[in-house]
Parts: sequence; structure tokens; C-alpha cells
Amino acid sequence: MADVITPNIPEAEALLGRRVESVEAMKAAAGELLELGAKAVLLKGGHLDHPEVFDVLAQRGKLSVYNSPRIASKDTHGTGCTLASALTIGLAQGNPLEASVAEARQYVLGAIMSAPGLGAGHGPLNHSHNFFS
Repeated sequence: MADVITPNIPEAEALLGRRVESVEAMKAAAGELLELGAKAVLLKGGHLDHPEVFDVLAQRGKLSVYNSPRIASKDTHGTGCTLASALTIGLAQGNPLEASVAEARQYVLGAIMSAPGLGAGHGPLNHSHNFFS
């Protein structure tokens, strides 16, 4: 079974068969998803209609909520996959889960803030923002 699953809100809704429309609902959903067998669930809240972005980390006996201001940007294509990948890097380096989540969120925030603004739709992030200043 998976150590950590990282569904976004639409994926969580599909798995649970119900809507997830608030931070409280995210907490409940993350707990329910945890019961499916993973060691931890990071429910990504970028799809939540709120001026802040919330992510909920559920582990056995522990629930953590991470939040940050929503960045006004159209360049958000791939944020969820980038967050999951950055989290995986932190864990592969032997860092604790909570620290890996916090660092991954900071990485994605920087990638959004420094996005190059390509295209007319939802553009890509700047994945190399922390390599080149």
C-alpha cells in the first residue's frame, strides 16, 4: 500500500462520492481517505474557492492544516503534480513528512510566483526558480 497519497479535491470527491467544499470538509475527507489504507493523506486544496490555499495532512492520530495566501496567477498548470513530486523528493532525502510537506509547499509557491507567463490559458510554473535567480 502507498505511504502517502496526494489527491486534489475533485479526486477526493470522486473517491468518496460526495462534495468537499470547505476546510472542515477537507479534514473529514482526508480522514476518510486515510482509512482506505495509506499511511498518510495530503489532500490538496487548490480547487477550494477561498482566498487562501489549504492543504490537509492526515496521519494516524494526527491532522495538520497548511495554509498560505492564494497567489493571483493564471500560471498554475501542474501545481498539484509539482507539489506531489517535491514532497517525494523531501521524503527520499530522509526528511520527516511534515517538513517535506512544508518545503514542497514553499517550492510550489516560488514556482507560481516566478512563472514566466507563457501562453493564453493556464501556463506552466517555473520549476527552476530556486536554481537560477
